[in-house]
Amino acid sequence: MNDRELVRLSKRLSKWLRHDPRGIGLDPDAAGWVPVDVLLRQANAAGTTITRADLDAVVARNNKQRYEFDESGTSIRARQGHSIPVELGYTAVEPPPILFHGTAEHLVDVIMAEGLRPMRRHAVHLSADVETARAVGGRHGRPVVFDVAAGRMHRDGQSFYRTGNGVWLVNAVVPVYLSLRTSAG
Repeated sequence: MNDRELVRLSKRLSKWLRHDPRGIGLDPDAAGWVPVDVLLRQANAAGTTITRADLDAVVARNNKQRYEFDESGTSIRARQGHSIPVELGYTAVEPPPILFHGTAEHLVDVIMAEGLRPMRRHAVHLSADVETARAVGGRHGRPVVFDVAAGRMHRDGQSFYRTGNGVWLVNAVVPVYLSLRTSAG
């Protein structure tokens, strides 16, 4: 599978596992898991030719490690980013003092006024490093990065969750915990 095919298939998996599983007849459990054999059957029936080897390649080679197999390798899910209701089952953990959120520059005023909200997603996604946050922010325009006072939020009672691919999840971030990182930082 070449890189172009990998990206195409990853985007389809994202749609099916995070946003529209019923679009191809999938019925994820409460934690977002779908049996691999059912996913393969339904994808092929919907016109997307995919093999187990293709699926293994996407899980292994996706640059953001968006997907994971269960311990038995018989079920698959997206690690985060769902717009469908899921309970991912992550354990709350203490975050580092500062986490980062990348977004497009045109959203700065709204975020400074309203904070970070999950919008159509299950949670707000935060990054452990500035470079990742900047890359995420660049997907929708000129990127900017916010510092998030995660340690202070945690001390104030907010729960944080860390996914298997290093993305930090939190319900929301109110403006008092945000500061806009300067371009030099």
